Amino acid sequence: MADFTHFLTTRSNLDESDREWLHQLVADWQVIADLSFADLLLILPTEPGKYAVAEQCRPSTVMTLRIDDVVGNPVPADMVEELDTAMASSGVLRSARLRKVGRATVCNVYAPVRHHGKTLGLVVRETNMSTRESNGRYESESINAGKQLFEMIPREQFPYSNPVMNQRHNARVSDGFILLTVDGIVRYSSPNAISCFRRLGARTTLQGQYLSEIGTQLLHHNDPVPESLPLVLSGKAAVDSELCASRSAISIRSLPIFDAEGRNGAVILCRDVTELRRREKEIQTKDATISEIHHRVKNNLQAVSALLRLQARKTDSREVKKELEEAQRRVQTIAMVHEGLSQTADEIVDYDKVISNLLKMSIDLASMKDQKIHISYVGKFGMMPAQDATPLSLVLTELITNAVEHGFEGCTEGHITVSVGRGGNNLNVVVEDDGSGLDTEENNGMARSSGSGLGTQIINTFVTNDFGGTVTWKPRREGGTKVVLEMKLRAAQDESADSGMLS
Repeated sequence: MADFTHFLTTRSNLDESDREWLHQLVADWQVIADLSFADLLLILPTEPGKYAVAEQCRPSTVMTLRIDDVVGNPVPADMVEELDTAMASSGVLRSARLRKVGRATVCNVYAPVRHHGKTLGLVVRETNMSTRESNGRYESESINAGKQLFEMIPREQFPYSNPVMNQRHNARVSDGFILLTVDGIVRYSSPNAISCFRRLGARTTLQGQYLSEIGTQLLHHNDPVPESLPLVLSGKAAVDSELCASRSAISIRSLPIFDAEGRNGAVILCRDVTELRRREKEIQTKDATISEIHHRVKNNLQAVSALLRLQARKTDSREVKKELEEAQRRVQTIAMVHEGLSQTADEIVDYDKVISNLLKMSIDLASMKDQKIHISYVGKFGMMPAQDATPLSLVLTELITNAVEHGFEGCTEGHITVSVGRGGNNLNVVVEDDGSGLDTEENNGMARSSGSGLGTQIINTFVTNDFGGTVTWKPRREGGTKVVLEMKLRAAQDESADSGMLS
């Protein structure tokens, strides 16, 4: 199927503002299809005497005529003359003959799409004539409102100059609609719309009443009142709002109706979003609770870190002091990961920010006062779940500490590079330093680790057991040490497994 955006870019006769106007049209024309109980096609000229379907819209209120997608298809040659006439017409043009679409008898009505006086193409309303038989009040009012919106297209009154595209939950025609007069009086309300206002506590008949007065009477002293609510209830602007009362909420959207003389009424769409808002509130509460837990864990770990620091100051043993300082650094590493998690709404952290601060802290703690060790990054880790972030942070801080304490021992300055390559659940990290390099005879190709070798054990344990990966230590070609980590992120593996089960 052809892509609408690509289709527009291939039309040399359209400038950027024309394309944006057409995008706004198809973003908001679903309401016309639903009210009219008709399929809509956007047809654009491709060259003199030829047209193609640029986009289509199926109604959600009645069975569609178009089972297959026709976007990108050329228009039959026998329709070209009629399309040429419609392009030149000043307003809506009804086809002089009925057509067959499948088994249905269809009447085409054309609305020229104009922008800044230029005719860009046509919106074709395909009406199945069987849907016009024995219509009741609901169908008649809906179809009439759809026709009025459709007739606004040639006058450049639809789409609206300030398009309605910011709804969190778009109200649809099938959810309920109300028709207002130019003064804001309810002329007709669908059964679903009546039910929406009943849930808010309305007891009076909507028809014949000012909708703004009904909405005002429903509000209590502490109920939230959005600034856009008066405009929506009066139908004076193309905006959306929300009305909350009696522990219920409805999303309301206003679509002013214009004729050649000006505004003459409005269509108000409304949708009961009470349950959606309740679930959103539950999620917000859950997210806040998770963030608070991470914040408290961070505080507790920082308290442990402070106790280790105090203990290190009181001991006279240089070896014990060093071990306590290393323990403090490892606790602080985990605390910083939880600090990052406490600032997000889920269990995922922006790992590049977290690890940058962690490794800088590791360098500051491990380096001597007269040393200047710099670190740079190539590539990005991206977003990381907590399940992977904590062990990976411990691995990387151990590597950096190891490089500073041993690779740059006796050096006044040095440089460490961390290179990252990530594809799906595969993670490749290379840590290089320009220090003294590996002493192969003494270390037998293994990592130089501090003290008892706990750092090396932490690196190997987490990489091998937690990530099912490998650690490779080797000399850097230009001098120094190069450590290559090949890992598979566990959380990504779990997500892949879940998606496989669902498929």
